[in-house]
Amino acid sequence: MPADLLPTDTLLLRLQGPQPVWESLAKRLADAPVCRALGASVVRGAWSKEAGLAYLYLELPGRIAVSHTALAPLADAAGPGAVQIARLALMCATAGASRSERPAFHYVVEMTPQAGWEVELQRWYDTEHLPGLASVPGCVHARRLWNHDAGPRSGPQSLACYDLVEAQAMGSPAWLAVRHTPWSDRMRPRFTSTVRTMFTVGC
Repeated sequence: MPADLLPTDTLLLRLQGPQPVWESLAKRLADAPVCRALGASVVRGAWSKEAGLAYLYLELPGRIAVSHTALAPLADAAGPGAVQIARLALMCATAGASRSERPAFHYVVEMTPQAGWEVELQRWYDTEHLPGLASVPGCVHARRLWNHDAGPRSGPQSLACYDLVEAQAMGSPAWLAVRHTPWSDRMRPRFTSTVRTMFTVGC
């Protein structure tokens, strides 16, 4: 597979601006020819007032190889403005303890693993950390994806995201217990270029 063709499950649009900007974009993309051609649909839109930042996730109908040049029509459909588009590959996903409830918050942790720790970090995330946080009351869904393209800093990154009923779930004893296991304490110093953002769910 050519280097520019990368396995992709989700497209992430990252854009700066007030809430109406991304809400308008989500509506435009719903009928955009490029999204129809890809079979892509907006599955989550979330906005951080503090950061003035929105994330729009476009789900593909299945894992397909997407080239970087194929993203140009999507950027055109997004219109003017500073929009970053990234190809994401799903690594792990699990329904949460509150899976039947509607999320109001979307918490994202993005980071680049320290060199040499990539394999253990994947094992930790997929076998302990992500399932553990998903099992906490208040968590609706948890996913980890690999960002093939530039993250909020630079270079490919791990992106873990949690749909939450309430932001306070992150301060619960159950959540904190998962964050402070011996394995977690060993792995967290191996995060580099870490960005944590709490978003309000819009769609």
